Amino acid sequence: MLRFIKHNLTTIDGVEIFPMLSLLIFVLFFALVLVRVIRMSKSQVAELSDIPFEDEATEDVKLASNTSTND
Repeated sequence: MLRFIKHNLTTIDGVEIFPMLSLLIFVLFFALVLVRVIRMSKSQVAELSDIPFEDEATEDVKLASNTSTND
């Protein structure tokens, strides 16, 4: 099966750029995620780390209070 794919790829001009382009996109994405995580404030990290321990009723109250203050 690989020979069918390999044959089709060898007939495409400029196909050698695709692996480098995909690696560049991959590295840039994770670099941006890393920068965002490093720049997060400690209060935001604490708020996000408490999410798994909250029950659904608390989340509903927070959502309701956030929507009423945003109106």
